[in-house]
Order: sequence, then structure tokens, then C-alpha cells
Amino acid sequence: MPESSKASSNNVSLKSLLAIFYAEQSDLATFEQMSADRLPPSYQRLLNHSSHMTVTVEDFYQDTVDVSVLQSQSSNPYYCREILLSTHRDGKVVQYGIVRLKLDLISEPARSEILGESKPLGRVLIDRQILREVELFDLFGIACGPKLAEFFGVPQGTWTYGRTALIHCDHEPAIELLEIVAPIR
Repeated sequence: MPESSKASSNNVSLKSLLAIFYAEQSDLATFEQMSADRLPPSYQRLLNHSSHMTVTVEDFYQDTVDVSVLQSQSSNPYYCREILLSTHRDGKVVQYGIVRLKLDLISEPARSEILGESKPLGRVLIDRQILREVELFDLFGIACGPKLAEFFGVPQGTWTYGRTALIHCDHEPAIELLEIVAPIR
């Protein structure tokens, strides 16, 4: 697997996560790293924490979320997927994400459930009671490029926010994440 596709034990690289599915990052979005105090309050609540985004968006939207896997790929020991989370009640897309995880650090039956691609990752880890710690890395202001605008159903250039994070499973750096919340309307 190319170097840009390998997980790091102490950092989450936005560039390497984007490179998994996008030859040109601008096809998805343009990113500006920013401090938490520059995020509007609703986005601070959604992004500036060390909790699972699944739980956070479910609380924010007062609904459970479903996952749609847009594309995925595996190359031992990594499994990567590009996803959308949507509210269960009305199917509103509330989050976009890229996930890269080390399969050998996820125990069965959670690994099979993740590979089944029918349940949000956070929900699998919680339901399977896997010891986990979410480490927030960077926060971003994001201008939607053509793909992200299409996913969120907004005009290209619409501004939103996101983050990179690392989930440690059983004290091992197992899952790298790019998580972008849909613009709040």
C-alpha cells in the first residue's frame, strides 16, 4: 500500500485521508485549519469534543443515524471507506466521512459487522463494548467542492466545518477519521 495510505500512530493526516478517494482534494472541498473558538457555537458542539460523532449527531438531530457507504477498499491490514450519515426518520444527510482502520486491531465480531457496511462505525464499537478513546486532532472550516456540495445538496462553495480524529481501540491507534458535518440550515 502506498505511504499515503498508511495510518500513523501519532498523527492523522488530512492529505493522506483525502488521497484514498480523491486524486484532487479540491474535487471534495477546500480546507482551512482553524481553532475551536473560530467555529460557530453549533459546530463547536458538533466537532470540538472527544466523543464518537455517531452519538454526537444523533443527540444534535434527536434521531438515530444510518450509514451509506459510498465506496470502500481493503488492503491488508487496512480497510477504508467513504461514508454519509443520514437521519433515520427523514434521510437527511448530516455528516460526510472518510475512515481508515487497521482491521487487525478490531476484534471479531465487530470486524465482520464493520465490513458488512450496514451500521455506523461508532455504533458498532459502542454496541460491541470495545474499549475506545477518541483523540481530536484538527478542526477545519470547509468550502464545499463539487462532490461535497452534491452529497450535502448545497451550492458549491457553501461553508461548513469538520475535523480529523483518531480512535484508539484497546489503547492502540486503530481508526483515522475525517468527519465533516453538513451545513446547518
